[in-house]
Amino acid sequence: MTALTKETILIANLKCSGCANTIKRNISELPGIKTVEVDPDTDAVIVEYDDTLQRDTITKKLSSLGYPEATEDNGLLLQLKSYASCMIGRLHNDK
Repeated sequence: MTALTKETILIANLKCSGCANTIKRNISELPGIKTVEVDPDTDAVIVEYDDTLQRDTITKKLSSLGYPEATEDNGLLLQLKSYASCMIGRLHNDK
């Protein structure tokens, strides 16, 4: 039986439901992810995943979308990526 881990990851650049939609959609696609919740009020992504997935894979994916861990350097490039991800999330939310 595969063990499940539930973890809260605090991130930067989380602004709205568009951001949350982008994060949920992209993180849910990772193999091993069971659930993804995004809380814009606390800048948190709550993930439940099995032991076939490493936490580092999740945080790298978040960072590639423009949402680095709150402990990481948050340069202009990541901030711009987050704005693009936000707009994509808003477009998907309207459909």
